[in-house]
Amino acid sequence: MSQKRTLHAFFTPAAKKTRLKEEEASDEPEKHSKHRHYPYPILDLPVSISQGISSLPARQGKEIKNQPNLDLLYFEPYIPRDLARDLFAFLRSELPFYRVEYKINRGGIQTDVRTPRYTTVFGIDETSRFTEDGSIVDSKSGALVRDRRYDRYPPRPIPGCLDKLRRSTEAATGCTFNFCLVNYYASGADSISFHSDDERFLGPEPAIASFSLGARRDFVLKPKPKPPPTGHDPGTSPVGETLKFPLASGHMILMRGLTQSNWLHSVPKRGGKNPEDGGRINITFRKAISKDGTENYYNYNVGTGPVYRWDRASQQMRVSSGP
Repeated sequence: MSQKRTLHAFFTPAAKKTRLKEEEASDEPEKHSKHRHYPYPILDLPVSISQGISSLPARQGKEIKNQPNLDLLYFEPYIPRDLARDLFAFLRSELPFYRVEYKINRGGIQTDVRTPRYTTVFGIDETSRFTEDGSIVDSKSGALVRDRRYDRYPPRPIPGCLDKLRRSTEAATGCTFNFCLVNYYASGADSISFHSDDERFLGPEPAIASFSLGARRDFVLKPKPKPPPTGHDPGTSPVGETLKFPLASGHMILMRGLTQSNWLHSVPKRGGKNPEDGGRINITFRKAISKDGTENYYNYNVGTGPVYRWDRASQQMRVSSGP
């Protein structure tokens, strides 16, 4: 037998074994996260994405503290480009989204607000936890919890496809999170105005981990106006300068310390077409410490309207007709 045939015979079995493993992996049944308050079972991450998340972050975070009372940790990127692309496409297709409408009073005038982006939320504040069967019990006593703040908008656990990233983020930042908010910006017309996440239900110095997937969008921070010292002219003056981060897919910014109590942040509208397909997903992890936080997040990110789901054929969000 020639050397060529001997080498060929030696390597052939290994190739067949590899193909067999690939076929066996593709035949494994798909797994879902299920809960009675999900609109449908939510598909778990494919093995390739799940394994990729296990090795994150792709790069260590860079501290940004060059402005008064600003404390950021910027991962550029946290998720490498190819993995970020796959995670974006998966989450946009599999998560349930909402277009929440609500009323607010401004100067005594009632205004109707239609959220200028698609939203969804999962999690529960630290006073409670989910059991294996999805029931809500008190974190300390383990007794079943019945509370009006949970009744109107029932909480639901973070599904596996997002919880994997939450646990990675906790390990990388040393913070703990019990809520996951997801925004989908369908185009440059979708936005979020200047605000700060400084609600009491987040505690005095909350940490907010904010991921960007998909199209690049500007993330803008500006200092909150400060009242002038006593005896000076009336009015307010900012302390610090406006900062702009052109967040690419896979980037993550952790806002912590005194940032929320002293700074505002936004994703402004942008003209023209966005790169790629124009869509962007923003995932934020945070920690609510009271039931008021749970009520607030489900009210403004789920509400009572229809469920939207990505339609591959039309390449847009459409009202869901079921799983």
